[in-house]
Amino acid sequence: MIEVPSTIVCETPDDMHELGLEVGRMLHAGDLLVLTGPLGAGKTTLTRGIGEGLGVRGPITSPTFVLARTHPNLAGGAPLVHVDAYRLSDARELDDLDIDFERSVVVVEWGRGMLAGIAPSWLEIEIERPTGATAAALTDVVESDTPKTVADSTSDGDRTWHLTSADADADADADEPRVVRIARVAE
Repeated sequence: MIEVPSTIVCETPDDMHELGLEVGRMLHAGDLLVLTGPLGAGKTTLTRGIGEGLGVRGPITSPTFVLARTHPNLAGGAPLVHVDAYRLSDARELDDLDIDFERSVVVVEWGRGMLAGIAPSWLEIEIERPTGATAAALTDVVESDTPKTVADSTSDGDRTWHLTSADADADADADEPRVVRIARVAE
């Protein structure tokens, strides 16, 4: 059982998924969650865990190209509605999606500040991704014996050389610990 409020450190994507499982097992119809964090923070990984904890049909993917996706519950419980509010401008546009907030568990990515008048309270989950870890990962790549590719990006006569490695970004993203803050917010 997760205490609210709480602060949890997820060392790996598997930890984030496990946290989602635990959160998902606590949720019921009418629960609303807002996920906040930068790109690549782990919002969709957390949502996959929540969906698995609820027992909904997957796969749960980032809803970037649709505004909302409903995942029916395979165990007879509440469905999961996964919303990407990045392209919405306000609560009115979120309300226009005609989401059944009362009979669903709703997870809204990028929804901070858009719930006025939608629900009296919700769980706010903020995922912090430390800055500077990518530079540390790049240093590791530069100093390692791993083969690298030199990419040339030329613009306006200026020439910049970048050392790249196919695994550098994936390793940096996967290995950075995330700080997850969970709080209940009331309107």
